[in-house]
Amino acid sequence: KFYPRPWDDPSMNQLFREWINRYFSNPQVLILWFLLILGFTLVVFLGHMLAPVLAAIIIAYLLEGLVHLLEKRRMPRKAAVLIVFVFFMVSFLALLVILMPLVSRQVGQLLQQLPAMFAKGQSLLIQLPEKYPGYITEAQIRQITASLSNQITGLAQQILSFSLASVRGLIAAIIYLILVPLMVFFFLKDKRMIMEWVKGFLPDDRGLAREVWLEVNLQFANYVRGKIMEIIIVGVVTYIVFATMGLQFAMLLALLTGLSVLVPYIGVTVIFFPVAMIAFFQWGASADTLWVMLAYGIIQIFDGNLLAPLLLSRVVNLHPVAIIVAVLVFGGFWGIVGLLFAIPLATLCQAVIRVLTRNLQKEDARKAISSPAAEA
Repeated sequence: KFYPRPWDDPSMNQLFREWINRYFSNPQVLILWFLLILGFTLVVFLGHMLAPVLAAIIIAYLLEGLVHLLEKRRMPRKAAVLIVFVFFMVSFLALLVILMPLVSRQVGQLLQQLPAMFAKGQSLLIQLPEKYPGYITEAQIRQITASLSNQITGLAQQILSFSLASVRGLIAAIIYLILVPLMVFFFLKDKRMIMEWVKGFLPDDRGLAREVWLEVNLQFANYVRGKIMEIIIVGVVTYIVFATMGLQFAMLLALLTGLSVLVPYIGVTVIFFPVAMIAFFQWGASADTLWVMLAYGIIQIFDGNLLAPLLLSRVVNLHPVAIIVAVLVFGGFWGIVGLLFAIPLATLCQAVIRVLTRNLQKEDARKAISSPAAEA
């Protein structure tokens, strides 16, 4: 019999009810979905206001590994928290005092040289119709030049607007610099008390949510700590290589290269262009430019084939296609933040799917054992 509306078909209704009963009848599954939806809702709608709290939670979560390591050596938790917090503050202040001035100075120098780079690039573009008259015309060159000029003008306006709003941004930065370390200390010191307080609001029957948390906790902690080591090693090696070769803005490019490992495959490709452009504008189409590009490629090969597998072995067992899809999807949703947290979010999705699959398999096994045929 033909039904003009699919929901009028009894077989379709039966199929839909069976699907609902299979995936949403278990109270623990409902609790897991509720906690996931609640967490994503808080981050999406209140993430801007709670940014210092979220940053403090992430930092405290990363430092908890060091605290736990000291506790395993029979050190009291208060003493371990104090030692780890002092180490964090010293490292943070060293980053602000030593690294940030160097990076900001090179950013300023790069902005000063942008007009000269644009003029040199424009002169090279003008020569293209003479060298390749059958492939490119002067009209196309003028269109490209006008587009680049508009882009640079827009960039200058953005920098000006940022400088005008720098007072408000400076006040916000000072507040963050005070609040975040303070909350990190309290999250470390009062972790158990805060966890018990949070558990008081959660249902007692949360076995699946606990399984997801245990799996994500193991994967995420190892991944983040491994990535931090990878960023430091890649950044230091890149700076040493670029500084030895005499490349301008070596510190800035090393920082960008180190941070590029946070976005697999895409980050490496994106950072290649500023490295190649700065080398080209410094030395032109010469052997030095080719050596810089070759050195960048060797660093990425070293990172992808030796360093990353060594630091992240057996962590985040995601297929490369799944990683690329996660980067594209979460980057499309939340921009730069989505790109940075694409792999942890994909790990969370993978853990949820694994736990739900195991739960369904257990339920199917119990039903098979308790069925009349099995009893017979």
